[in-house]
Amino acid sequence: MTRAEQADAHKPRVLVLLATFNGRQWIEPQVQSILAQTGVDVRLVVSDDNSTDGTWEWLTALAESHGEVTLLPRGTRFGGAARNFFRLIRDADLAQGDFVALADQDDIWLPGKLVRAVEMIGRTGAAAYSGNVTAFWPDGRSALIDKAQEQRRFDYMFEAAGPGCTYVLRSTAMQQFRQFLLTHWEPANEAALHDWLMYAWCRANGLKWFIDGEPMLQYRQHGNNQFGANHGMAAARSRLRMMRSGWYRREIRRIAALVDATRVGAPRSLASDGTVPRLFLLRHWRELRRRTRDQLFFFVTVMFGIY
Repeated sequence: MTRAEQADAHKPRVLVLLATFNGRQWIEPQVQSILAQTGVDVRLVVSDDNSTDGTWEWLTALAESHGEVTLLPRGTRFGGAARNFFRLIRDADLAQGDFVALADQDDIWLPGKLVRAVEMIGRTGAAAYSGNVTAFWPDGRSALIDKAQEQRRFDYMFEAAGPGCTYVLRSTAMQQFRQFLLTHWEPANEAALHDWLMYAWCRANGLKWFIDGEPMLQYRQHGNNQFGANHGMAAARSRLRMMRSGWYRREIRRIAALVDATRVGAPRSLASDGTVPRLFLLRHWRELRRRTRDQLFFFVTVMFGIY
């Protein structure tokens, strides 16, 4: 065996789970950036949600020409990214990787994204990793999306760790999460955000999570994003609409029930009406979100009955 072959044999194995739906316009640079990762041995597993724009055909040709790419069979329409990712976690051979990463269909990964995640997991002793991203728009604008504030006691009950496309978990942790999904399959599939549920489950079960301040991903923004970057006044207005509509409260209720929030000192009634839950939120407002601005925003919405 040559030195190069020996070096390749000792590279960390990373299994990347890619969920697609009508992403033909952006899928090629995304996949190229995944397969071009340095310092790791990449295997890619793709689940397509019955695309009609040529994505499936392109992926079929890719899998036929690249042995490191597996395309799962198509079936019933999932109707959302969360269910598509849950299908990937359920059906992929997670043992193929020492680590498991999630990927969207329309971003661009920097060449060292995965090896940095692996190194930071090893350095910090974490079970899971996420990080900041650089959002970019078709008109040339770009902005840092900073999610790396200090984690709080209950932040995972109210927000994700950041964009799911930055998530990298130890394979053992992802396999534990898969067992949780299989046990709670129907209620888990009602959750709107797979990345929020994954973060909440890890934190509620005492698994250490590291959030990296170094952006290693270009996060594409366009009209077809199911959930885009939370940035600027438009994001604040969107968040306020979700609170007023009850969507945010319903998602918190789902998360709290699924991870059994009572085990970690939080009342399951976090999202319920009434004086006791409201007083709990007002008393612990600094422990509910990571960013100070978001803490204050949430405090005000609770105080004035918007939440």
